[in-house]
Amino acid sequence: MQLLKIEEVAKRTGLTKRAIRYYEDFGLISPPERTQGGIRLYSEDDIEKINKIMLAKEVLGFSLAELQQYMTFQAIIEQQKTEYRTTEDMEARRRKLMEIASILQKEKAMIDTKIARMEQFKEELIEYESRVAKALNPLNG
Repeated sequence: MQLLKIEEVAKRTGLTKRAIRYYEDFGLISPPERTQGGIRLYSEDDIEKINKIMLAKEVLGFSLAELQQYMTFQAIIEQQKTEYRTTEDMEARRRKLMEIASILQKEKAMIDTKIARMEQFKEELIEYESRVAKALNPLNG
């Protein structure tokens, strides 16, 4: 497995080194491996996680706290999936699936809340646009 220095990760993700360190400090990504000299070394999994965080931030407009919650949910889901796959007990598998379903519902609710806020802002913009059009109408006439 090839490990990359923070400069290389910054180039591949489009983030600054400072932003990557901030994500680490905030707990969005796990602390990377380090050389004896203290240089951070990141894996492809780390880069994939950073890209997922950036996508959630960009597309969903998540705040850092929401990103942290989202990434926590993702980690729990991955853990539950692993535990599900490694158990033969059907009742334990059912419980794992129920836990995953519960977390997915929470994630969807978080996104639904964000969408509702966006719709509210959009409606305000439409109202302002309508007012501006009405105000312009007599001036164009």
